[in-house]
Amino acid sequence: MGPMSSSVDWQVAVRRAGNLSRPGPSGTRAELRALIQVLRAAAAEAPEHVAEITGLHGPAAQVATTTPVYVVDRPRWAQANVEMFAHLTDGLLPAAKLPGSARMAGEEMGVMLALLSPKVLGQFDPFTPADGGPGRLLLVAPNVLKVERELNLDAMDFRLWVCLHEQTHAVQFAAAPWLVDHLSGRMRGLVGGVSSTTDGPERLARAARAVVEALASGVVGGPPGPTSDLGGPLVDAFLDEDERAAMAEIVAVMSLLEGHADVVMDAVGPARLPSVRRIRAAFEKRRDGTSTLDVLLRRLLGMDAKVAQYRNGARFVRAVVEQVGHEGLNAVWTAPELLPTAAEVADPVTWVRRVHG
Repeated sequence: MGPMSSSVDWQVAVRRAGNLSRPGPSGTRAELRALIQVLRAAAAEAPEHVAEITGLHGPAAQVATTTPVYVVDRPRWAQANVEMFAHLTDGLLPAAKLPGSARMAGEEMGVMLALLSPKVLGQFDPFTPADGGPGRLLLVAPNVLKVERELNLDAMDFRLWVCLHEQTHAVQFAAAPWLVDHLSGRMRGLVGGVSSTTDGPERLARAARAVVEALASGVVGGPPGPTSDLGGPLVDAFLDEDERAAMAEIVAVMSLLEGHADVVMDAVGPARLPSVRRIRAAFEKRRDGTSTLDVLLRRLLGMDAKVAQYRNGARFVRAVVEQVGHEGLNAVWTAPELLPTAAEVADPVTWVRRVHG
């Protein structure tokens, strides 16, 4: 991850994110040690529940024995994401042409990751090479502790609930070994296409105007306007029509992955997670944002689109499971052409008809 191997200085991004990320809630040494132990135990337990719900027993067994689990703080989460971005864009981003521009890009990435670092509970990263298995699982300990305290949740239930979501992602990629190359190829194609264009200054200007407009909507006190289904104004400003169409297909797959994980994490019954319904209700309220600043940041960072992915994908998964069960849904993991399109995520019946007749 060399500093000048591309137009982004990755090392600067790591340092800036580390410097700006707040440490999160504190606890006694015994409390923090117990948090780490429980998260690791929950991550080890979760694949079995995922298998029982989805029928993906082989992939779940693979995840339980091969996927590395890292319990991290906020700066380490940011560093892991810089590593992921560097790996995904390797060879795509041109070398910096102007003095200091790579450093500035690194600074900007670091700031964005620092803003995101308090909001992520866990993340399955399938793209960065990891020892042992297809991807790595990151659990952000201070954020889990913060949310369970703020929402007054049962700690043991909540920690397993978080792990169920992330380990469902791990099982998805184990069930579809081709999915990493499929997604990364499309992401790299999109990034490569954008970076090779000659209208960089114009795109930057559009992005700057989009940020100003979003900030203005927050300053005047009115609710922010509707955002694109694809991302926040920073994303929207950079994409032309063809790129937005390519992005829509990527979002369709991400909606499937996120929605599937949401359905699975809620399907574990009260016998194992007695407070699962209370957790879901409290967490949905948190996802909607609690302040103008929070909503504004979510717009700029594209997090409203992330929330839409969870909800749209979950509706798709529930509708498919209602018609053909989890066994019928599992066809999506067998081949790229059986993944739902953006139109099919919005209309699950069309996917069922195309795949199952």
